[in-house]
Amino acid sequence: MKLVVQRVTNASVEVDDSIVGEIQEGLMVLVGFGITDGEREADYLAKKLTKLRIFQDENGRMNKSVKDIGGKLLLVPQFTLYASTKKNRPSFHKALDPEKATELFDYFAGKCSETVDVETGEFGAFMKVQLLNNGPVTILLEKEYDE
Repeated sequence: MKLVVQRVTNASVEVDDSIVGEIQEGLMVLVGFGITDGEREADYLAKKLTKLRIFQDENGRMNKSVKDIGGKLLLVPQFTLYASTKKNRPSFHKALDPEKATELFDYFAGKCSETVDVETGEFGAFMKVQLLNNGPVTILLEKEYDE
């Protein structure tokens, strides 16, 4: 499972000319699932994401989490995080199939929403994502358990 985490001042996702998810200060997160991912990875990364201390404290140090600042998450499904670029045309054979990925995305969003407010993009839709990156701060989180 892969997350591209961006600290934002604001972010939104639009589908068919309608905004389906929008946040102010918080984290915009691209979420991708690989063929071996399941609830175990989602549980681990939901906990890691909501506790990740990448917001500044009163001393200017990255010492506060999205929960600490009262921020929100905008989770955007992004199967292309599992692109294989061995050749010039990307292959997505390492990405989890759409039906299972949709279920896992919903599960992950639910786990995150136990801790902070969550908005989401729409799985399988063509989305227009806008964000104002704050920093910029962009962090890659990955988890894959060996079975």
